[in-house]
Amino acid sequence: MTPRFDLIGLVVTDMAASLAFYRRLGLDIPAEADTQPHVEAALPGGLRIAWDTTETIRSFDPAWTPPRGHGVSLAFACDGPGDVDASYAALVGAGHEGYLKPFDAFWGQRYAVVLDPDGHAVDLFAPLPAD
Repeated sequence: MTPRFDLIGLVVTDMAASLAFYRRLGLDIPAEADTQPHVEAALPGGLRIAWDTTETIRSFDPAWTPPRGHGVSLAFACDGPGDVDASYAALVGAGHEGYLKPFDAFWGQRYAVVLDPDGHAVDLFAPLPAD
């Protein structure tokens, strides 16, 4: 059997803060999940996303240390260029760190990056209108 890609896992220091961020991006996560050490949510297309607290990870990997930098990012498609700007503004307005302000990228997208509460890069993008 060939393994299949099924889940994206994030390690978080504050479960409630992280889940609140991803709820703002439209993920359906029940409020009672805020106090759990491990949370999973289904994504469109069958993929899942999961959050584990640092304590959960260290319970089976005591040597675990947080990664440095932005080696991986999560990318959220927006309906249009204006939605990239609005989503970025809403997240930054809610106190999250903007990393790259919305811009028109040379590859044909409106693009921005916000950091979630644990510093994971979250890309927001939408196709630019054809000229």
